[in-house]
Amino acid sequence: MGQLAGIDYVVFIIYFVIVASYGIYIYRKDRKVNKDTQDFFLAKGTLTWWAIGASLIASNISAEQFIGMSGNGFFVGVAVAAYEWLAAIALIIIAVWFIPIYLKNKIYTMPQFLKTRYNETVALIMAIFWLFLYVFVNLTSILYLGAVAINGLLPGQEYLHVVMIALAVFAVIITLGGMEVIGFTDVIQVAVLIFGGLVTTYVALNVVGYDNGAVAGFKEMMKSAPDHFHMILEKPNASTSQNDINKYLILPGILMYVAGQWIVNLNYWGCNQYITQRALGADLQTARTGILFAGLLKLMMPIIVMVPGIAAYVLFQRGDLPGLKNMDGAYSAVLGFLPTGLKGLSIAALTAAIVASLAGKANSISTIFTLDIYKKYIKKDSTEVQMVWIGRIVVLVAMAAAIAFTWEDLLGIGSAGGFTFIQKYTGFISPGVFAMFLLGMFWKRTTGAAAVCGLITGLLACWFLNEYAPAVFGNDTFFYTAYYNSTDKAYQIPFLIAMGLSFMFTMIVMVAVSLAGPKVNAKAFALDTKMFKIAPAHVALIVVTLLIITALYVKFW
Repeated sequence: MGQLAGIDYVVFIIYFVIVASYGIYIYRKDRKVNKDTQDFFLAKGTLTWWAIGASLIASNISAEQFIGMSGNGFFVGVAVAAYEWLAAIALIIIAVWFIPIYLKNKIYTMPQFLKTRYNETVALIMAIFWLFLYVFVNLTSILYLGAVAINGLLPGQEYLHVVMIALAVFAVIITLGGMEVIGFTDVIQVAVLIFGGLVTTYVALNVVGYDNGAVAGFKEMMKSAPDHFHMILEKPNASTSQNDINKYLILPGILMYVAGQWIVNLNYWGCNQYITQRALGADLQTARTGILFAGLLKLMMPIIVMVPGIAAYVLFQRGDLPGLKNMDGAYSAVLGFLPTGLKGLSIAALTAAIVASLAGKANSISTIFTLDIYKKYIKKDSTEVQMVWIGRIVVLVAMAAAIAFTWEDLLGIGSAGGFTFIQKYTGFISPGVFAMFLLGMFWKRTTGAAAVCGLITGLLACWFLNEYAPAVFGNDTFFYTAYYNSTDKAYQIPFLIAMGLSFMFTMIVMVAVSLAGPKVNAKAFALDTKMFKIAPAHVALIVVTLLIITALYVKFW
């Protein structure tokens, strides 16, 4: 990337001082002598709609997007934007139908939802599942990809472990202040990452367009890489190249829209402690506005995280990025074109995204362990102050574990491709979890036994379909078609299709088991149609979001 100048370090230090100072201000402004769990874990009643929306985006956009999605943009193209644009629709569904149920039943954690609707066994099983997932998939991947990205921007590029520790320490400092500090500092973080991301996108497009501006660069990009501007990839046939097959395995055309893509988004945004926690401390109108605001922000995220990847592909093809070794290096490679001063801003933007996500994830790990395991099974008589301190200790332990597993990339995050790694392994439990929540909310007959059976079915089905189905049943069946993956040297079912099939089998099992029980489960939620009535302002936000998405799909279909 070239040497960083003094001004680059100054820009980054200014960013760090502003975020840290604002965090301290928020913490001290509303500091209580005995901070209770709802203050620490949920920022009860203090987050505004704009803070909720910004925090959702800041926590969601991290190294997995900047590095992983940019890498997929380099490899596949605009089709990867489906994760972002369908997320906006998912957020509408969450705001209208999911959040009212959570708030009416005073749900503060996802395991609490499962205990309230099903039983303690289901809640405990899922609490343990979520803790392992958050620590060993999400926290580790964010930390590893973030450290790799920032290390690639530094002179010498020999500071991976130093960067890793620095990111972890920065995130811990913010996390120890509780959700209120995380939520309000995320407003600054999202402003920095959006501004820095837009600057990077402009510079990348300008370079592609031979210094004739972003519009010229975008036109040149569409002209030089037309295959990168199709939302729907064609199903492979006998004449399809191996490269296009590998793309289809990641984003399987129209089929992903009737299979795993919806499960990924609805499970992530609606059944995920890491995300829903931001809205669970607010009233319904504030929570809805914040979530819909986040949906609008999601629409612009591909401009920041995907377009630089496509730009890197065009530059690489014409020989302007000879040092680029793999797709996950695309974003860092593009940053090399930034002028002095803006390099510091680019590092600040990346750091903002990474630290916000690490802090949010660590807080969710702390919340689940403290409220759903420690308080219930380890020390039932623990005081509010004790639980807050346990929460802080858990943050430290979780971050230390993440550092240990990413130190030498023990989990193989780098070889799998960051974005795909997260989506695939999160997807192992997504079908079962989403089925439990969906039926638990809207079908009064669903039972605790059905929930346990559904979780096991979803996990086993995903594992079998991803790892063994082609070898057992063949490569082409009524349910799926498997394709040869040249990287893994094996036939595989596209993981989004495997996820959709797993969800179907899970729903069948849960419905069958529930039909053997009472017609109305005693723990079923009482639903009131008034809960789902939306205000005119929310209707307007929804309509605007849907119109923009429609226009984008018409343009890039």
